[in-house]
Amino acid sequence: MLTAGEVAGLIVAMFWAILVCFLVVVLVKVVRLLNETTKMVSELSERVLPLLDDVTVTVTETNRRLVAVEAIATDVKQVSGHLAVVSGVTSTLFTGPLIKISALGHGVRRALAARTDSRRRPVSWRRR
Repeated sequence: MLTAGEVAGLIVAMFWAILVCFLVVVLVKVVRLLNETTKMVSELSERVLPLLDDVTVTVTETNRRLVAVEAIATDVKQVSGHLAVVSGVTSTLFTGPLIKISALGHGVRRALAARTDSRRRPVSWRRR
C-alpha cells in the first residue's frame, strides 16, 4: 500500500500533469491565433497598399479640381462685382430720366385736367 506522503505526491503529480496538459492546449491555441493574425496582417498589407495608392490619386485629383473650383469662384465673384457696378450705373442713367419724364407726364396730365375742368365750370366757380 501507499503511504499518505506517496498518495499526496501522486495527487500533486496528477494535478501537475493536468496543468501542463491544459497549458499545452492553451499554448497551441495561442500559436494558432498568432499564425492567423500574422497571415491576416500580411493579407491586409497586400490589400491596403493599392488602396493607399488609390486614395493618394483621389486626393491629388480632388486638390486639382478644388484649385479649378477656386478659380471659378474667384471669377464669379469678380463678375458679380462688375454686374453690381453696371447695375448701379444703369440705375443712375435710366431711373433719373424716367422719374423726370414720369413727373413731367403727371404734371402735363394735371395741367390738362385742370384746364378742361376750368372750361366746364361756370365763371363764378373759377379760382383767381
